[in-house]
Amino acid sequence: MNRDRDTGRIGGNPGPPRPAPPPETRPTMPIRRPGAMSQAPSMPRGWHVAETQPIPAVPPEPGMGQAVEQATEQTQVIRPVSPGKPSLLKASGSMAVATLTSRITGFLWKLMLAVVLTFGVENDSFNVANTLPNMIFELLIGGVLTSIVVPVLVRAQKSDADGGERFVQQLMTIASVVLGLGTLLALVCTPILTWILVTESDASNMSLVNAFAYLLLPQIFFYGLSALIGAILQAKQIFSPPAWAPVVNNLVVIATIGVFWLLPGRISLSPVSMTDGHVLVLGIGVTLGVVCQAFIQLPALRRTGFRFRWRWGWDSRLSEFGGLALWMLGYVAISQVGLTALTRVATGSDAGALSTYTYVWMLLQLPYGVIGFSIMTAILPRMSAAAADGDHPKVIADLSLGNRLSTVTLLPVSAIMTALGVPLAMALFALKSGLSGQATILGLALALSAFGVLPYALTMMQMRTFNALNDARTPTLIMVVMTLAKVLMAFVVPAFLAPEHVVFGLTFVNSFCFVIGWLVGEAWLRHRLGPLGSRRFLVTLAKTLTASLLGGFLAWVTALGVDALVPGSAGAGTGWLQLSVGSVIGFAAIFGLMSVLRVAELQPAIGRLTGLLRRR
Repeated sequence: MNRDRDTGRIGGNPGPPRPAPPPETRPTMPIRRPGAMSQAPSMPRGWHVAETQPIPAVPPEPGMGQAVEQATEQTQVIRPVSPGKPSLLKASGSMAVATLTSRITGFLWKLMLAVVLTFGVENDSFNVANTLPNMIFELLIGGVLTSIVVPVLVRAQKSDADGGERFVQQLMTIASVVLGLGTLLALVCTPILTWILVTESDASNMSLVNAFAYLLLPQIFFYGLSALIGAILQAKQIFSPPAWAPVVNNLVVIATIGVFWLLPGRISLSPVSMTDGHVLVLGIGVTLGVVCQAFIQLPALRRTGFRFRWRWGWDSRLSEFGGLALWMLGYVAISQVGLTALTRVATGSDAGALSTYTYVWMLLQLPYGVIGFSIMTAILPRMSAAAADGDHPKVIADLSLGNRLSTVTLLPVSAIMTALGVPLAMALFALKSGLSGQATILGLALALSAFGVLPYALTMMQMRTFNALNDARTPTLIMVVMTLAKVLMAFVVPAFLAPEHVVFGLTFVNSFCFVIGWLVGEAWLRHRLGPLGSRRFLVTLAKTLTASLLGGFLAWVTALGVDALVPGSAGAGTGWLQLSVGSVIGFAAIFGLMSVLRVAELQPAIGRLTGLLRRR
């Protein structure tokens, strides 16, 4: 443990107060402007600090009565929080690049895993076991850390004489105990946890799931440590280390799979042994990645001047957020029910179904993780400021703008993924002989569920809107509706589809639930805020959908033409050729037609994305 610094013990007795000087001799001090913050000497240089910037105005649609007001709202600037520091665009641009890099490296190691394990029981068993630490971490403390703790930390830094250091030490002590006990309890209850997630059948192997789980469940503690350190750094307006830490995790896992690949033989399924070299390398290596994700952030935390020591007790400020925390925990718990239902159905249907579902969902999240994240990063500061001021018309305008920018950027991607789902899967997964058949199944599942990309982004935008309004209850209730629909439809799927086709139903159900969430959230926001400017959004949606359907059709026809021209059976090479030519023609047609149809948000959306990536 680090001892207190000599410059002053935290929580020490400051001694008797000095008498104040007489009024006539009291020195005058300059009044500091609100928001002017001087950088602490211990603050490391080079980290990105937030400041908001204007979003380019979108030309109003002809005939819209509120055109002038909307254009004005879209170009307003929130006052800088920290003059002279890097802009929000620079910070969010760096985070967007970090997110993109994290998605790419994360996808790379999962792609490598598909190649070395294929899509059988081994891959399914690993995916189930690797899901457990994330689920338990979110239930224990994850949802609270990511949504509630940062505002509390910021307030402690501003109000406490020691800059909130004692409070942070107290918080880390409590979190460490909760995470440690939760990890130990999870390890003891491993057989019960795997029994909840896995349906025993010929398509699953409970013993292998348990073996992996014992090695992977320690991730719970280190996920929590990583999230807590990241929250502390974000409260200090240091964003780069938490954004890049997952990349380090992914690189460690990539190296682990490389070592796994070099091992002779395969994982033994009968009998299963936790001392199997393949199981040990994969389990320990993946857990080591999470350990590195946590500890790679410690140098940045130390450079802020923070030193950890055990601090016991409960701070009353945490109790003030008890209701919000309970709603957030409810949100997380309910979402895990839906995931559990899908996992049980997948593991009870066909070997490889869960792995296929996992890879499809990962591909569907990629456009949102890069594009939707950038748009939301730009919109949320304005929306939050307007919500704090009680200015609901501005909140509505920002929500509408975010929805329209998401539509013109994500709907074309969704159309191309639908048209080229199979070529995309062949290009990525048919890298090894014998994987072409499974890659085709994955591609069809992707094509059937790609319609959910935009509803997912719109639902997330609505959830953030409720959060900006300081409402954690409504997102939880919306999640209840979505999860209820997901569970009911998931368990019905096997009754209508053959076991080898169940994965198609599951991926479709997952995407369709976001359509439900979007519609329910729209109705709830209308009840809360009034009209949401839906007419303008629907016009943008109709124009973009028309262009996307035409471009998607051309991409599909192009893929068929390439397949007819290339001799032999389809493989990764054919897939890449179809994907490359089809994407170029499809996107050119989509954005060309959108330009002809005068989609007003097209240019601001492209400018926003390129600006975020350029200013880093």
